[in-house]
Amino acid sequence: METIYLIIVLVLFLLAASDLVVGVSNDAVNFLNSAIGSKVAPFKVIMVIASLGIIVGATFSSGMMEVARKGIFHPQYFYFSEIMYIFLAVMITDVILLDTFNTYGMPTSTTVSIVFELLGAAVGIAIIKGYSDSNAMNVSEYINSAKALAIISGILLSVVISFTVGAIVQFVTRLVFSFDYKKTIRRYGAIWGGIAITAITYFILIKGAKGASFMSSDLKKWIVENTLIIIFFSFIGWTILLQLLSWLTKLNILKLIVLVGTFALAMAFAGNDLVNFIGVPLAGFESFNAWMANPGADPNGFLMTDLTGKVKTPTLFLLIAGLIMVITLWFSKKAKSVTKTELNLARQDAGFERFGSSGIARSIVRGTGSLSKGINAFLPATVITSIEKRFDQSKAVTVEDNEEAPSFDLIRASVNLVVASILISFATSLKLPLSTTYVTFMVAMGTSLSDKAWGRESAVYRITGVFSVIGGWFLTAFSAFTIAFIVAFMLYYGGIYAVLALLATAIFLVYRTHGIHKKVSAKTDEEDQDINDISELNIADKSSETILKNLDSVVTEYLKTIEGLEKEDLKLLKKSRNEINRVTSKTKYLKDNINVIVDKLKEDSENTAYYFVEVLDYMREILHSLSFINGPIYDHVNNNHKPLIEIQIQELTSLHSMLKKLIDNITSGIESGNYSNLEQILDEQQKFLKFVEKVTKTQIKRVKSEVVGTRNSVLYLNILNESKNMALQVVNLFKSQRDFYDFRSGK
Repeated sequence: METIYLIIVLVLFLLAASDLVVGVSNDAVNFLNSAIGSKVAPFKVIMVIASLGIIVGATFSSGMMEVARKGIFHPQYFYFSEIMYIFLAVMITDVILLDTFNTYGMPTSTTVSIVFELLGAAVGIAIIKGYSDSNAMNVSEYINSAKALAIISGILLSVVISFTVGAIVQFVTRLVFSFDYKKTIRRYGAIWGGIAITAITYFILIKGAKGASFMSSDLKKWIVENTLIIIFFSFIGWTILLQLLSWLTKLNILKLIVLVGTFALAMAFAGNDLVNFIGVPLAGFESFNAWMANPGADPNGFLMTDLTGKVKTPTLFLLIAGLIMVITLWFSKKAKSVTKTELNLARQDAGFERFGSSGIARSIVRGTGSLSKGINAFLPATVITSIEKRFDQSKAVTVEDNEEAPSFDLIRASVNLVVASILISFATSLKLPLSTTYVTFMVAMGTSLSDKAWGRESAVYRITGVFSVIGGWFLTAFSAFTIAFIVAFMLYYGGIYAVLALLATAIFLVYRTHGIHKKVSAKTDEEDQDINDISELNIADKSSETILKNLDSVVTEYLKTIEGLEKEDLKLLKKSRNEINRVTSKTKYLKDNINVIVDKLKEDSENTAYYFVEVLDYMREILHSLSFINGPIYDHVNNNHKPLIEIQIQELTSLHSMLKKLIDNITSGIESGNYSNLEQILDEQQKFLKFVEKVTKTQIKRVKSEVVGTRNSVLYLNILNESKNMALQVVNLFKSQRDFYDFRSGK
């Protein structure tokens, strides 16, 4: 019996290590977003500062998480065996849930997940007690339901307050500094820095270091009682110091604010959210020690009253946890995916949007537009003109030609950190249940709205994205409760067999999601690399390279599709469809990000951009035709319709041979840079089109003589028509690339 529970404790610690990895991967966006988005410093410098914040925060972390031991349920009413099942259910659920969110790059709250997992598992075990024990109390007496309600209200409070305050502060700050802030920062930079670093300093005292061992109860009490004095003298001191440094060393105050703020948020995250990952295993370890201290105690009858007291976490555990978090921060690709989601929603420029549009987003945009027009009607024209000048992005501080533009500037980055710090520390001092994750995310969304990052080109997509993330937060609570509830039942009735089965399931799911993320990440990296590799000097060569690769795929997949139809091979057709979609997606990504490519070209490169766009358009038309061939064929075979007759397969095989010959001539000309074979290509095209015409007439005769049925005819005529379109577009592609080549060569 003792061995079983020892194994469970070991499993809890192994899950804790895994939970640290998946948890940091999700929460990293909270403190990295502003620094990475504004490119305040080289990436490695940002990571070093964040890592130091994590180590310091982990060392200062408070004692064992109270919410894990007694915040959600009353441990004194549960037996040792029941407590262990609750904790194990929580950790298994948490690893699976957070890893799933990370895989799809969606930020969520680790606090909400752990709270609702504890609630779900505790409710599950309480229900079992109610049915199996005649002396059991009502389920409500086992559960601290007020805590769960406080968390839910915290979600709503965080969303509304953070977004609103972030939007207002950013609007006022931009009015003061404008996008051309080089002059204004010299005048008001020290004052803004004084406000910002004072807020961050207070944030560190209230939120970041509140659990530090060096802070006694009297010191904490003194800080609370002398808040205004601390803020006043801190503001005066920082303002004077920053002004002097600005005069003497030409210090960039905005960069200092962002870097200090990044350190503070990382420290607060480690100091407070660390317990979300190791609190439950440590509570399980403490439970095991309490049971072992009473030799002969029945695990099914030993009440866990020991968990109601205070227990200090060993510093070694905190340090190990901090190191795991730092390592994860540096190497987790999923952390980068989550960060990318928030940066995509907050970036200043329009372009490719990850999220689509939704009805509610469109309604909000229309309503906001009408409201804006109504407000402007009452404002004097001079006021509107003055505001527009302050928000004139054409005068924004620019980067060097060889540098990639940041997602947003240092003004917005500093506002993000200052507002988040103020809201979190203020809420903590008032004991309001605001979530760190929700505050930082919604502040970033509010500031991006005020900065006019959500213009008419992107607003509906950004709003849809925000609602998707918020919906995910509520889904976190529901999923955490439900899954932990079910897992607790399975563990209670399945014992050690359920433990092994659920662990195997968790490992499999994490492995599976890792594979999914790896594929998605590799696809994204490849697409990004395609764009990054394009420059003014090599754009024509890159265009040729893209055409050659895609045309090779077209010939190959056309043949596979015909073979799949002949052999009625669904696997081959599906494999071909996936490859067609992959190539189409890459071409679409290039077209969707044409603004990024154009920005990399010289100012007088309109013709270059025009030809490149034209080539992409023809390429997409060819791929669409191929897709319109593959799709109906797949459906035809999948629905078990009659196969094509032998003569039709022979005609399609001949069609492929002629198309291959036509494309081979085209690729030969593009590859060699010799476009003199156009006449030969046009002859091949005419032969192809005449063959299509001949076969089409033959098919019509078959229909009239009832040799083939309706579905056969519809499918076959569709293949012929789309093949004809491909032959037309592939020659247009060749001509366009020829013109592109001649223009770049100065011919």
